[in-house]
Amino acid sequence: MKIFLNGEGFDCDDGATVTELIQRHGLSSETTLVERNGNALPRRDWPNEKLQPNDRLEILSVAAGG
Repeated sequence: MKIFLNGEGFDCDDGATVTELIQRHGLSSETTLVERNGNALPRRDWPNEKLQPNDRLEILSVAAGG
């Protein structure tokens, strides 16, 4: 199935969840923010949110700096 991840086409498994996508990319859930189809997606919903064809996700990793 094809989704769009940060503006780029990306193939993922049918029925994959947002949590699985985050893990596949080796990202830490504590420092990652997800927007799905223009809406912020709370971290508590990630395990139950199954990706759909043509979903548009924006994933940001937050880093502390100085």
